[in-house]
Amino acid sequence: MKRREFITLLGGTAAAWPLVARAQQAERMRRIGVLMGLSESDPEAQSRIAAFRKTLQDLGWTEGRNVRTDYYWAAGDIDRTHALAKELVNSAPDVIVVNTPPGLSALRVETHTIPIVFVQVLDASESTVVLNPARPESNVTGFTNFYEYGVSGKWLALLKEIAPSVSRVAILQNPNHPSWVGYQGSIAKTAPLLGVQPIRAQVYTPADIDNALDALAREPNGGLLVLPDTFTTVHRDKIVALAVPVQSSTKFELIINLKTAKALGLEVPPTLLARADEVIE
Repeated sequence: MKRREFITLLGGTAAAWPLVARAQQAERMRRIGVLMGLSESDPEAQSRIAAFRKTLQDLGWTEGRNVRTDYYWAAGDIDRTHALAKELVNSAPDVIVVNTPPGLSALRVETHTIPIVFVQVLDASESTVVLNPARPESNVTGFTNFYEYGVSGKWLALLKEIAPSVSRVAILQNPNHPSWVGYQGSIAKTAPLLGVQPIRAQVYTPADIDNALDALAREPNGGLLVLPDTFTTVHRDKIVALAVPVQSSTKFELIINLKTAKALGLEVPPTLLARADEVIE
């Protein structure tokens, strides 16, 4: 199957599989295997799948009539991703769709013959061995979501522009993600120019997220940069909840209610009254 023979819509990226003659479609049921990085219950995942199904329908591919789609849900788990990639390839679909770099890397180990269409992958040449993006010669093709790793340096610059007092920024991502080195390299070059200390917040488990943000909160002028990957997407609600700013009091006032003190039989010392910001008679 050539590059332009399959276009799909998944994760906000459009792709296509042009219609063949109706007679040809009726020959046999086509099978698509989809490896998703999110969990099946994730609303974002369901939104993407709905868009994918609608596009297939618009192109004449109806589930149960001329196409069958099997979904595999990794839920942000790298080990599970590799196991599902093997299972998917063993099922021998006509084409595979994948929306994460770890999923794509795992599939590349399992097959060099089944056509693979990827979306949401940053560096196709590095992750998929697509040496010539204009004319890919392997079984892999698809769509990248950013131009290059330098975009992470721009994200850091935007954070500094929005919050000029920020001097320390935790860079949150799972190091198992293929983009880890590329993103970190770009940020390391940009940070000194902005007067920012980048902190590598490597997170493998939900508990690591708690520890990373707790450490960041111990000192003032901290910022957070969450790099895109399946792990941070799966745990986005937790990250957002932990990152909500906590306001600390900077001014304290001593108010003494003499009426209440008298009712309790207490005599307030003159020295304490002198220190009070307000005295209620």
